Amino acid sequence: MLLDSINKENDIKNIKREDLPLLAKEIRGFLIKNVSKTGGHLASSLGAVELTMALHLALDLPKDKIVWDVGHQAYAHKILTGRKDRFSQLRTYGGLSGFPKRRESECDAFIAGHASTAISAAVGMAEAEVIKGENNTIVAVVGDGALTGGMAYEAINNASKLKRNLIIILNDNNRSISENVGGMSNYLTDVRAGGTYNDIKQGVVNTLEHIPLVGGSMVKNIKKTKDKIKTLIVPGTFFENLGITYLGPIDGHNIARMRRIITECKKLDHPVIIHVSTKKGKGYKFAEADPGKFHGIAPFDPKTGELLKKNTGPTWTEMFANALESEAERHPEIVAITAAMTDGTGLKGFAQKYPDRFFDVGIAEEHAVTSAAGMACEGLKPFVAIYSTFLQRAFDQILHDVCLQNLPVTFCIDRAGLVGEDGETHQGTFDISYMSTIPNMNVFAPKNGQELEAAVKFAAGFSAPLAIRYPRGAAFMGYEEFNAPVEFGKSEIMYLEKDIAILAVGSMVSIAGQVRERLKEKGLNISLVNVRFIKPVDEEMLKVIAKNHKLIVTMEENVLAGGFGVLALSLINSIRADARVVNFAIPNSFIEQGSRDRQLKECGLDADSLYNKLIDIIGLEQDEKET
Repeated sequence: MLLDSINKENDIKNIKREDLPLLAKEIRGFLIKNVSKTGGHLASSLGAVELTMALHLALDLPKDKIVWDVGHQAYAHKILTGRKDRFSQLRTYGGLSGFPKRRESECDAFIAGHASTAISAAVGMAEAEVIKGENNTIVAVVGDGALTGGMAYEAINNASKLKRNLIIILNDNNRSISENVGGMSNYLTDVRAGGTYNDIKQGVVNTLEHIPLVGGSMVKNIKKTKDKIKTLIVPGTFFENLGITYLGPIDGHNIARMRRIITECKKLDHPVIIHVSTKKGKGYKFAEADPGKFHGIAPFDPKTGELLKKNTGPTWTEMFANALESEAERHPEIVAITAAMTDGTGLKGFAQKYPDRFFDVGIAEEHAVTSAAGMACEGLKPFVAIYSTFLQRAFDQILHDVCLQNLPVTFCIDRAGLVGEDGETHQGTFDISYMSTIPNMNVFAPKNGQELEAAVKFAAGFSAPLAIRYPRGAAFMGYEEFNAPVEFGKSEIMYLEKDIAILAVGSMVSIAGQVRERLKEKGLNISLVNVRFIKPVDEEMLKVIAKNHKLIVTMEENVLAGGFGVLALSLINSIRADARVVNFAIPNSFIEQGSRDRQLKECGLDADSLYNKLIDIIGLEQDEKET
């Protein structure tokens, strides 16, 4: 196999030109085989195989740099930089990250995980090279979806000021090249990418400008005429008007042509955008037919494309979505907003039932939040559904535009806590901390699926900012007997005993219950509180707990800094100075990829770890240590 000869960066340059299509086929087969076992972002990487190969043929890595936006399409890049032998551990604990990571390879120029960042990073690298007196090639690869994010346009605006080369590749996997302009576009691209066109153009300008009296005006008139014609026949005039040369669209699956274009663009002394058209999921019929399903997929059967493991019950996301649809039927003022996550946040059904009340704003979290604030000002009841990791991007809008005005916007924070295989770029482990700092914000964490439904119902009639955080995966359905109606600012004391009190937040209630049962087998009396409202903290509950317990334990799936445990600690100490408070939370660090169960164990938040720690704290012998 040709892949056997790819063991480090630049090895692809030893492959014969006529063998490159075969190598592309081998890469696709390799990806399908491995991702079917580990899961991952398959469709995007399949669509970018030839584009990646062309980049590696035209560039000299790691001296030259490729900055991937999000990184969903970077699997072929990892293969071509000597990491194919680690693909069996893709997205596993201690294994290969599913995203570019600088610590993993010198050829990964920048970490990726959030969209619309690549051009900004590339501009920064280019400016740094100017200061250092270096002139290596820097390429930013962005998807068409990334251009729905405002940060990309901020970066493009600043890129236009560069006085050196910068290549931006727009990987458009959503549209094909239009037949009526394809031939002209290809011709213009080839001519303008080469040095001849630019040399002649500059030569004509220089000559005309030296004609006495009329030279300058001739240049201006020619430019005006040229720009008007170009607007009609050349795509990308928007970029051209910013001072960035636009080339394309180009067939992103034509390796030879892509390589030639990139090589020619390296010679330019200003930024250039190369617009390439690719097919998401290319080479695997199931991914081509349903690229959304195979964008980020769990392990599957490569012969059928079907998932190997089905969900045995409703997910947290599904229970939220069903509850919101029910409330929207009763409350016509309810609207739903998301940021390029219609399927991921479960809002596809809402969009179909209430198309006029649903808004997917693209990768624009800041706009999502402020537009929700605008809707709330006009009497609507917005529910903003965004993953925890991406909602971080709209912190200022939450603070300034929603909470400062105390507007009734509900933030439905999906994927709160540890998210598993996507790793540190996607962990939802900071939302309690950043939400709890904001005046007027209220934060709720349900213990089970039914309580999430109750929280949505509560939010529909609530008149202030509210965040509801819930984890990824199958919803916990236990403790139904404790599902009391949601009351603002009130926790739920599930068991009131003595000795030890466990205050558990959201997803940790089910784990705390397991710990409680094991401790009771030791003859201990254990109280268990479902915190529910993280903010405001239920001070009346804390007074009851502090009065009857000398050891109080908090458990939450959030970093320790700024979390519920820290809030509770100060309040408990003010109530009872001799009470001992122990906080169990995620360490103040970034948690790498792995299964969620493995991540909980590494953070000491699984039932076994918590039980053993508490046994140590109270000085009892561990169960059979543990046989």
